[in-house]
Amino acid sequence: MKRLHIQGLGVSEGIRIAKAHIYKPVQAVIGEGVRSEDCIPDNPSAVEAELHKLRKAKTDCVEQLGKLIKKAKEAVGEEQAGILAGQRKLLDDPAFYPKMEARVREQLEPAPRAVAEIVRQVVSMLEGINNNYMKERAADIRDIGSRLLACLSPGQTGGLAEIEGPVILVADDLAPSDTVQLDPALVIGFITRTGGATSHTAILARSLGIAAVVGAGDGVGGIEDGDTLVLDGAAGLCIVRPEEPEAERYRLRMRQELERNRSLEEYAARPAVTADGTRVELAANIGSAAEAENAVRQGADGVGLFRTEFLFMNAQAMPGEEEQFRAYREAARSMGGRSVIIRTMDIGGDKELPYLQLPKEMNPFLGYRAIRIGLDRQELLRTQLRAVLRASAFGTVKVMFPMISGLQEWRQAKAILTEVQAELSQDGVSYDKNMEVGIMVEIPSTAVLAEMFASEVDFFSIGTNDLVQYTVAADRMNEHVAHLYDYFHPAVLHLIHRVIEASHAVGKWTGMCGSMAGDPLAAPLLLGLGLDEWSLEASRLGGMKERLASLDRQECRELAKRILCLDTPQAVRQALEEFLNTQGPSR
Repeated sequence: MKRLHIQGLGVSEGIRIAKAHIYKPVQAVIGEGVRSEDCIPDNPSAVEAELHKLRKAKTDCVEQLGKLIKKAKEAVGEEQAGILAGQRKLLDDPAFYPKMEARVREQLEPAPRAVAEIVRQVVSMLEGINNNYMKERAADIRDIGSRLLACLSPGQTGGLAEIEGPVILVADDLAPSDTVQLDPALVIGFITRTGGATSHTAILARSLGIAAVVGAGDGVGGIEDGDTLVLDGAAGLCIVRPEEPEAERYRLRMRQELERNRSLEEYAARPAVTADGTRVELAANIGSAAEAENAVRQGADGVGLFRTEFLFMNAQAMPGEEEQFRAYREAARSMGGRSVIIRTMDIGGDKELPYLQLPKEMNPFLGYRAIRIGLDRQELLRTQLRAVLRASAFGTVKVMFPMISGLQEWRQAKAILTEVQAELSQDGVSYDKNMEVGIMVEIPSTAVLAEMFASEVDFFSIGTNDLVQYTVAADRMNEHVAHLYDYFHPAVLHLIHRVIEASHAVGKWTGMCGSMAGDPLAAPLLLGLGLDEWSLEASRLGGMKERLASLDRQECRELAKRILCLDTPQAVRQALEEFLNTQGPSR
């Protein structure tokens, strides 16, 4: 058998080598044990008997999901368990389960076929929509449909219970309820034919620490049960039946990765301090309350960015104040007094919420998104701010508004916050009356006006991902202009410098929560520019602490001055690489 290289999308880092385990769940398609010509007898007792089977399957399904939700809460937290809770709600959707009963009653279809047909129709409808989010929600429908079919056919386990591990799971797709059942000690990685970076499965894989490659295409079909696989979750690569020299190279890399991780664990436990003794605040970016606990374990000084939009994207309907409050309170409590910066909903652009029915736009990144939605549909912003303020009574909570482009927007948002604070005071609800309020700096106009903003806001947080694309007019999702998208572009660096200087001039502080903050190459430059707070993925905190420990602040200040005089991103990169090459072994 020939070896294969399969390229997919890496969604959870880590190198793993193990035997393949082909996962074949119950298929929600007509023809799996049900001939299309079969019908139940046309008499009331037969119809009622079939309906009884279907209702019992639904009851069993609800019971199974209840147990899975409990397990998920323990394994990955309440918010991720909400994915399964959303599936359970689907069974009460009038456009889903009741239609199955109707097919049994009116078309005399056996229960399995009725389930398969409705699942097929809904999945087909979702996959026909030109929207990645909706396509990925089709996986939830398949999942609940497969579970119903399994309940109608006792004895079909779907194969997960048979795993003795350690293995790398190979599947056409993995449903969220499949993923949450995976034991990281037995399933050390997985590769799927379909799936995207924002799928629930990808989110759960990262939470569980399982290396994962998704969206690998039809090449996955070339993997056989028991094949030796090399999985590189960072590169999105799967090597099937590797030759021994190649496998040995990856074993070496895996050992180095383990040694490196152990080394970084030591750094994670220490505060971030530069070689000259300067203390640097390193925080974590999180997308759920459950990730806050991991941030603490990785040595975060706080949460620099709580992306609350994932709370909304993982729900079937807009989460209410109580649901939001519980998530924010959980994060605040988990951080044990460390600060948690909650960004208000940043929906729009590439993050859509079907239940909000946002208008289709020619250029959504320049359109109706983030604070623009909040100021237009104020009931959404008010509800979220009430939840954030209430959570502030349980820890050190701060709030920031995304996509602010001018002082008018900032003042409108701040005025709404003030009104919500007054409402809570009137209702006798506790909250932190001194809660810091800041803004994201991700639009060049805001950076240019930083001096004006600085006297009104409590802090800035620079979002380099959007700041870069708006500054150099290059869509960060467009591979054809990817070469233009570079946070080392001199124009971007001058905007960052301007923002930091403006905040310091009035005794305020500036953080950064974009990908630049997690780049070790950028570390000496950001330190030299005087960045006060760095927020990055929790898994990178140890590596960044190691890098900072090698840097001298005064040397970095001098470097930053020289770099601000350079005129191309290439020249900036070269200067940084040369600077780091002059440092010692750990520098």
